[in-house]
Amino acid sequence: MKAKVTYWMESDGRYLGFLNDYPDHWTQGDDLEDLKAHLRDLYEMFSQDPIPGIRKELELEIA
Repeated sequence: MKAKVTYWMESDGRYLGFLNDYPDHWTQGDDLEDLKAHLRDLYEMFSQDPIPGIRKELELEIA
């Protein structure tokens, strides 16, 4: 299974990022591998039962 993420390195060398499906919920890591581990944790948490306040995106067919 794969999930798209957005990430970047800050001027202090730490990495920040979020799952593209949940852009309001950022996490951070000391390096890229640490960030990936935190992103996997978020994915597992958000993939379980619905959590109040978690925004999701869907594509709506109009016609």
